[in-house]
Amino acid sequence: MLTNEKASTEGGINVDAKSALLMEPVTGKIIYEKNIDEKFAPASVTKIMTMLLTMEAIDSGKISLQDKVTCSENAKKMGGSTMLLDTGEIRTVEELLKGVAIASGNDASVALAEYLAGTEEAFVEMMNKRAQELGMKNTTFKNCNGLPAEGHLSTARDIAIMSTELLKHPAVLKYTGTYMETISEGRRTPIELVNHNKLVRFFEGCDGLKTGYTQEAKYCISATATRNGVRMLAVIMGAPTYKVRNRDASMLMNYGFSKFEGKKLFTKDQDVDTVYLNKQTDKFIVAKAKDDLIAIVPKGTDKEIEQKIILNEPKKEYKAGEIIGKCEVYLGEDKIGEVELYSDRDIKVGGFLENFKFNMKNMFRKGI
Repeated sequence: MLTNEKASTEGGINVDAKSALLMEPVTGKIIYEKNIDEKFAPASVTKIMTMLLTMEAIDSGKISLQDKVTCSENAKKMGGSTMLLDTGEIRTVEELLKGVAIASGNDASVALAEYLAGTEEAFVEMMNKRAQELGMKNTTFKNCNGLPAEGHLSTARDIAIMSTELLKHPAVLKYTGTYMETISEGRRTPIELVNHNKLVRFFEGCDGLKTGYTQEAKYCISATATRNGVRMLAVIMGAPTYKVRNRDASMLMNYGFSKFEGKKLFTKDQDVDTVYLNKQTDKFIVAKAKDDLIAIVPKGTDKEIEQKIILNEPKKEYKAGEIIGKCEVYLGEDKIGEVELYSDRDIKVGGFLENFKFNMKNMFRKGI
């Protein structure tokens, strides 16, 4: 969940856009805010939700990147930014995802929507349902691409929420972080895709996520970048020009990078804790980190980092490599990261369920 922190004017931040937000997406801490709950037309930033539903379908196995999609007349006739699809043209899900992420293709968005839900209208219902599930209280989608439509509105806070959710599917950054791409297979004239997000090329570490522009919305962006293990997310809505939009987003992310740092707490496969499975302590497993864990903390913080081990439901047998729980890391009351834990060995435990409670005491440990 996003935590609410009053706008910071420290560091001389002066955002010209109508609405802006800077957050650290791992903890959800809002570092800077301006009118973040005021509703505006989001333009093509809408496509973050289209990409999110596509990535969720891919990662759940419902569809695959190599699935073939036939472009409809309805998709072809979309105005604004397109990847120049023809009626009846067959493209893969991955190519359409590139068309959305790089070229902001309205046609590609509709083609994906129709493939996932049958019709764009049904897909828009999915978009609004997902928005509600995510707690996007001030968002209403009327289409899948952000073309002008009455009542199609969102806020900087809500865009940050769906952007954070999309970042949980890091494979998408391969597309949103690409500046130029050519799709030529099966075409006489290759499709040249150029990213509307110039920060991908000119801002160090920028790898997404989505720009937007309509006459009503003006210039919008949800921009993200990573440096030294720290990721920042800036949302800009209603900037008067694309130069102001890019300047405001860059200024906010630079400010965030100046205030936070990444601390490596665990390395992949590192021993995190010993989990005793009985009172005699003769049966135990070593809980090991599944991945690296870099915690994002304010620079110069003097608070102690604490770790909390949370184990899954007890079992009478474990296999080496099996996930047994997770380690959450806190700075004060703020959760700043977590990593899954796995068993280092095969083990069978007699009376495990009965004795397991022994191990559930004192699972909160100070200092890392």
